[in-house]
Amino acid sequence: MKVNIHPSWINELETEFKKPYFKDLIEFVKEEYDQNTCFPDSDNIFEAFNRATFDRVKVVILGQDPYHGPGQAHGLCFSVLPNAKLPPSLKNIYKELETDLGKPIPATGNLEHWANQGVLMLNAILTVRAHEAGSHTKKGWEEFTDKVIEIISAKKENVVFLLWGGPAKKKGAKIDPSKHLILTSGHPSPLSAIRGYWFGNRHFSITNNYLVENGKEPIDW
Repeated sequence: MKVNIHPSWINELETEFKKPYFKDLIEFVKEEYDQNTCFPDSDNIFEAFNRATFDRVKVVILGQDPYHGPGQAHGLCFSVLPNAKLPPSLKNIYKELETDLGKPIPATGNLEHWANQGVLMLNAILTVRAHEAGSHTKKGWEEFTDKVIEIISAKKENVVFLLWGGPAKKKGAKIDPSKHLILTSGHPSPLSAIRGYWFGNRHFSITNNYLVENGKEPIDW
């Protein structure tokens, strides 16, 4: 299986691609895709990196693993293909966006326009077997995405990291808080939202205010 990733990221991750764990990971993924239905499509596994090239990254949103139903995942965390039904977590993201910035809830759950503006929409685990959430955990993806976050933290400045939910918060240990803005909250899933851990975080407006304060274009959410 070929790693289909933008050249700007190859420059940063080339050493990682040569490590034994990554070679084992790619072999595992290839076998899984050969033998089972997996998501996203193999061409879209690294889509987050192809949309948000390294030089353009100014916001990072961390998810867990891809949607595991057909016609949903396409390589960007929380985003779905244009004709897919809005997943519950994304509905809650849109509700918070509406409250925070007055944005009407869109008809589509496709978030490519966020990624195209430099929002790295990164799942901790980049692949999943159909209908089996978490089926590709502890195969190497976590180590790889940890390294991605470390590189962004070390080599860039004034990036906003949006860490939603427990697994995402754990990755905060890889980020230098003296150089970047780290915003945490509960996961936008219905259970977390009902318990009061999601709504009212105002992450979208806080992100844009920080970007403007540091001489960057805000995100058109």
